Amino acid sequence: MSDRQNTDHTSSEPFISGIIVHVIFRNEDNGYTVLKTKVKKSQPQIDDKKITVVGNFPVIDLDERYRFEGTFKEHPRFGRQFQATSYKKEIPTEKETLIAYLASDRFTGIGKKTAAKLVEHFGNNVISAILDDPDKLKDIAGFNEKKRKVIYQNMLENQGMERAITTLTRYGFGMELAVKIYNTYHEETYSIVQNNPYQLVWDVKGVGFYKADRLGRSLGISYEDPDRIKAGVLYILFEKTMQDGHVYLPHELLVKEGAALLNENYEGVPEHLLEEALLELAEEDKLITEEDRVYMSSLYYAEQGFVSKVNKMLKEGDDEASFSEAEFLEALGETEEELGIEYADQQKEAIQQALTSSLLILTGGPGTGKTTVIRAIVDIFARVHGLSLDRSTYKKGESFPILLAAPTGRAAKRMKESTGLEASTIHKLLGYTGEEDEGAFEKGEKEPLDGKLLIIDEVSMVDMWLANQLFRAVPEGMKVILVGDEDQLPSVGPGQVLTDLLETKKIPVVSLSVVYRQAEGSSIIQLAHSIKDGALPASILQPYADRRFFSCNTQQTAEVVEQVCKSALKKGYTPMDIQVLAPMYKGPAGVNALNERLQQLFNPHEQKKRKVSFGETTYSKGDVVLQLMNDPEREVFNGDRGIIEAVFNANETADKQMQIVLSFEGKEVTYTRQELGQITLAYCSSIHKAQGSEFPIVIVPMLMAYRRMLQRNLLYTAVTRAQDYLILCGEQAAMKFAVDNENKSDRYTTLKEKFLQRESN
Repeated sequence: MSDRQNTDHTSSEPFISGIIVHVIFRNEDNGYTVLKTKVKKSQPQIDDKKITVVGNFPVIDLDERYRFEGTFKEHPRFGRQFQATSYKKEIPTEKETLIAYLASDRFTGIGKKTAAKLVEHFGNNVISAILDDPDKLKDIAGFNEKKRKVIYQNMLENQGMERAITTLTRYGFGMELAVKIYNTYHEETYSIVQNNPYQLVWDVKGVGFYKADRLGRSLGISYEDPDRIKAGVLYILFEKTMQDGHVYLPHELLVKEGAALLNENYEGVPEHLLEEALLELAEEDKLITEEDRVYMSSLYYAEQGFVSKVNKMLKEGDDEASFSEAEFLEALGETEEELGIEYADQQKEAIQQALTSSLLILTGGPGTGKTTVIRAIVDIFARVHGLSLDRSTYKKGESFPILLAAPTGRAAKRMKESTGLEASTIHKLLGYTGEEDEGAFEKGEKEPLDGKLLIIDEVSMVDMWLANQLFRAVPEGMKVILVGDEDQLPSVGPGQVLTDLLETKKIPVVSLSVVYRQAEGSSIIQLAHSIKDGALPASILQPYADRRFFSCNTQQTAEVVEQVCKSALKKGYTPMDIQVLAPMYKGPAGVNALNERLQQLFNPHEQKKRKVSFGETTYSKGDVVLQLMNDPEREVFNGDRGIIEAVFNANETADKQMQIVLSFEGKEVTYTRQELGQITLAYCSSIHKAQGSEFPIVIVPMLMAYRRMLQRNLLYTAVTRAQDYLILCGEQAAMKFAVDNENKSDRYTTLKEKFLQRESN
């Protein structure tokens, strides 16, 4: 490592220097603290003898003097406060005072004589000198290794944290992220930040390569430093898998992309250094190289494990002997009579094959009766196996034999409504813990699911990692039915599991192709199937009872969308009934701009209405929001759509924090201001986020400005979200461009290849 730059400097920013006299509130999880400080010095100078300081502080000590940097703010009720963005404990500088400070109870193991020696040798900067180079303690006679270690550890525990936090905030890390970093490394934080900031990339969520590299450059780390190159390569591999859906990257492409990233601010990193970094990362099991393919380790093992489990299930064989043809026909007739349905031949075939196969894929587009078939499978499976579908007949602790799940809460709700049985998200079914990798779920090989039949809907949304976790929890003898529409968008995460499974041609598949809802006169269904077949109907501009197209350009689109929403509100629809879906986030007709405009239409921020701001967004009661991450403790998951029911000011809550109460399908969940990063406005959503959901009214702008995102499965997915009414607006040319651009499978995966390899072995 090269020499580090000196990070100490005098700030011209507003500051408060004073002694902590009272901690009013503290959240130990994130360090958020409200404290009363006796002012000794400030900039600008203030007359207040005491002031309230608010910020994220991992550790704070009463009766100690601190320097806080940040901004002064006027609270409407509590008056002037200081919002701290960084802080550090101030150390006494006079010789005798400093000796007494080091000899105090704060530094166990350092007596007055030792303190005097330290101050005599290092001067007023004794603590900084020792933290910068603990080996300098060897220069003091009489200090053995044990004593030197005690002194250094004391310095780390008492001042290392403040130095680490100060360094991080000074180089662009927010206080909350700085606290998160400290909670990861504790007393090692300063050393790691100074010597290998690139370690943060894979140890701390929220620290990407660019933030770490900015810190590294500030500290004078060489652009050819091995830690920098490894972090850059791993960052590219992670981003390409998580953002673009690849399970692996070709070796040549990874090296090319890695070089582009690493050379962004430098003359050039030699290619051989990238090759060496790849070898080291493979030795550390952070990635796996197979032939010319490079995988994140977790995805390599996920793909391998999934293939192994599916092959094992297929070898277990079918279940044709458990009931006769006559028993099946009798049960089918009883179900038809009870439900008032007469199943078509294609549907009967699907039902029978599902009951006799250990693993089956059921596919079909909108209106082909997938939901109807699922209901029949559940009912007839129970009949032929003598099982009750009445949960009240099962004793406490006794498992229910049929498990239903889907990737999103809304898709699970649809399963429940169509079958009359409980359904959950896959994460909830598996007991998601929020941990990483192997500890992410309670259910797995050691504690499998308990039941006889498992049906998973919307499988096109399931990525490679989740598919492996799900199948790891499937016990021997359990039947699994995967239901999905192969023409929809693939999963947001890595892989294209449904597509790859279908292409192996090793798993029994029933494809429902007859459109039954056609008879109901649904022009939405007709349009969806035309798009699926690669044709834009000549009647696209023609108005239908359930579908309209409004021509407009990019600048006009937001106004058209707003007028359509106004019309829907006048007809009695609520904001939760209406969903605008846009392909991109940025631009005048992107998700962000449309959300801002529609919020003013659906829920204008009246002066008296309670509000809470987070980032650039202001929320108030009545706003429709979208959950952005899985929160297993509160049973709220990525993609869930809810509404803000109440906003409480800090003085109205027990823990003195502002709180927001959200309702997700009737389930109320409380968020603090610090947790608002988990949600976003949902008047307009990306099409990807809407997968697995349906809405009474769907409005879809289609513009050539979205060109780089437009493809057939994107438009098909958007159209099939509409239950009753579909409003398309924009440019007909953009619709045609999307339909003509099939571009369905451009992800790097080896799932199909590994299946075929297993077959040949």
